[in-house]
Amino acid sequence: LEEEGITFIGPSSNVITLLGDKIEARAAMEAAGLPVAAGSSESISDAGVASELADVIGYPVIIKAAAGGGGIGMQVVQQSDEFQSALNLCQSRARSAFGDERVFVEKYIEGAQHVEFQVLGDQHGNIVHLFERDCSVQRRHQKIVEESPSLFIDNKIRKKMADAAVTAAKTVKYTGAGTVEFIMGEESRFYFMEMNTRLQVEHPVTEMVTGIDLVKEQIKIAATKTLKLKQTDIKMTGHAIEFRINAEDYEKGFMPSPGEITLFLPPGGKGVRTDSFVYPGYNVPTAYDSLVGKLIVWAHDREEAISRGKRALEEFIIDGIKTTIPFHEIVLRNDAFIAGEFDTGFVEKEMNA
Repeated sequence: LEEEGITFIGPSSNVITLLGDKIEARAAMEAAGLPVAAGSSESISDAGVASELADVIGYPVIIKAAAGGGGIGMQVVQQSDEFQSALNLCQSRARSAFGDERVFVEKYIEGAQHVEFQVLGDQHGNIVHLFERDCSVQRRHQKIVEESPSLFIDNKIRKKMADAAVTAAKTVKYTGAGTVEFIMGEESRFYFMEMNTRLQVEHPVTEMVTGIDLVKEQIKIAATKTLKLKQTDIKMTGHAIEFRINAEDYEKGFMPSPGEITLFLPPGGKGVRTDSFVYPGYNVPTAYDSLVGKLIVWAHDREEAISRGKRALEEFIIDGIKTTIPFHEIVLRNDAFIAGEFDTGFVEKEMNA
């Protein structure tokens, strides 16, 4: 597009290439002073070498695809005799999904929270953050519930993470909307994980708590307009939660559920937003991204947001296929979720899924 003189709504191709390579991105952020988890500085292909590195890092470790994204191409390894099979599986998935079998090893942070910061940067060097989203409720390393603000950080940690996110964006001269993702372990220690060079699925969460239209800002930035938002002007109000509505059967291990949608009735009311592209008669194909919609609720506090989410999910009707709506209803009744006592292993530990 750049070669043809066509403006792309997003960062430059060089930035996308750099940040799309997890090994290169990790090295760039480490050089910029961001904390990164212990791990390999280059791709690995030999299980013996990787196992020796893991002995130094300390188990458990995680093997990640260098070109990975969306939780695809990751394998946790608990001990050295699992390395060969884990490496083979990770390389195979990476090759199939991304056409790039390069992988690297990192320390696996157990009992962690996944916290990400939304950033905006214009073509004149101005960069701001729009606070955080917590994405700790996941299945198979893929986000399924997101909320803001995060329950796991105070204002002191929030500022440290926000400053790190802005530094990450400035380091690569980022333009457009992007997300800097962190993994946070014990004593609120956090580590750079990746930076996504696009508008995230969960961007409505940020829009609901800040009142800022991220899509509109992206378009303005692409039109070379100066970012009018000042950091001091951006505030968080209330609490927002997003539920990813996937065409999956939760009771069968989130098995894909393709087929024709015969009825689609989204909920409404104050503080309720539904983003979707499907309609009665739409056919969910067998080769597909499972996301068919997003339900976002906003309220003055988290307790009210959970209550509003329960009502909205109950009213949300999608017939013809199985969806994750029943799963979300179970999440909102879960005592650990309600109490804010959860991490990235929540679905496996609490819901046996």
